[in-house]
Amino acid sequence: MGLNAVIFGLGSHEAGWRMPESNALASTDLDYWIDTARRAENGGFDALFLGDVLALQQSADRHLSDAMDPVVILSALASVTSRIGLIGTASTSFDHPFHLARRFASLDHISKGRAGWNIVTSSNPLEAYNFGLDAMPNHAERYARAADVTEAVIALWESWQTDARIADKQSGRYLDLAKVQPINHDGPFVRSRGPLNVPRSPQCRPILAQAGASEAGRDFAARYADMVFTVQSDLADAQAFYKDMKARADRHGRAPESLLIYPGIVPIAAPTRQQAEDRLAQMNSFMVIEHVLAKLSEFLGADLSQADLDAPLPDGVGANATQSQSSQSRVAVLVNIARREGLSLRQLLMRLASGRGHMLAVGTGDDIAHTMQLWFESGAADGFNVMAPVMPADLKSFVDLVIPALVAKALFAVDHRSTLRLRLGLCEALSLAGSF
Repeated sequence: MGLNAVIFGLGSHEAGWRMPESNALASTDLDYWIDTARRAENGGFDALFLGDVLALQQSADRHLSDAMDPVVILSALASVTSRIGLIGTASTSFDHPFHLARRFASLDHISKGRAGWNIVTSSNPLEAYNFGLDAMPNHAERYARAADVTEAVIALWESWQTDARIADKQSGRYLDLAKVQPINHDGPFVRSRGPLNVPRSPQCRPILAQAGASEAGRDFAARYADMVFTVQSDLADAQAFYKDMKARADRHGRAPESLLIYPGIVPIAAPTRQQAEDRLAQMNSFMVIEHVLAKLSEFLGADLSQADLDAPLPDGVGANATQSQSSQSRVAVLVNIARREGLSLRQLLMRLASGRGHMLAVGTGDDIAHTMQLWFESGAADGFNVMAPVMPADLKSFVDLVIPALVAKALFAVDHRSTLRLRLGLCEALSLAGSF
């Protein structure tokens, strides 16, 4: 079972920064990130996974909204860690492939083969405005551009053969130019002559992660990704997603095991179940309901400000999400949770605040480990993206309570192989000549 520590600022809970033990200003403090990385590495996690957003979010006066560049943070962390993978988010909608290829190849070199790129297409119009656009391109166009950019990035990474650097002091010959070739990429959205000016990655190329679950997102992931970060809260839905993604990988000529499926899990672990439930209740007590309601309205493409909080989600809500260019996969998850579990709007807001639609696991270390075992052994997950709701407290609780329970069940062991790709078991699936 693989484990990534996914860090959203000071935690995944909307009100996590208000908890008594939280340092509300720590998100821009490098010492906080160093402590987080070391805690995750010492706890045995395979990778540290940092998300990103390219805009100050709505309700920024009520919610932690600052976001430093994840690759800058990860580059700093590379020097104070030795084993843990370093996966950062970057958008194909606002970055050129040469910048992306160079940035993540550089991170891979300074970390000695531990880098990964989480590919996002972006859907927030606030991000579009920051880059001079009046609106985000439609969903289909964003994924078409993502494919074009990703193919160019991969080609740039592979423009160097592994033995291109000769560095022969005797002859004065540094580089074998026959082993460094232009890519001459001329796609529908981006062009790049290449080659890259950074040598071949220590792990052939950085790990590629992706989180889309729409039809276009699934097909994109099945074609390009090594790892899929998915929002699932129901075991049967997770099993269906897992089976579908493995089948899609096979249809793209890939070994199904070369595509790893990582559902998100929001763990609240405590010595007793009551203590865990009390902790969740404390987190939720700090939630500003108007803020979360505004966020849900944005996701669903519907104004819910006048809706009855103690009634079910109104009929038809979510139907306009495609027109609003929201994340289609997140919309489907939230609507399905509300309908399947018969939640009131208020209860759905609590779920959004605490788990963002992901599986919420509240209980003892053994309780949470049992849930993870069930998903892992029943064909729903190859690993998990662990999203601590309040940092660093809930990451520490997971390391102290859940990981020992997983180890006791022989489900998890620390892997000390040199590169992230090796530790994920993905090297054999990657051809040095290129996989696509």
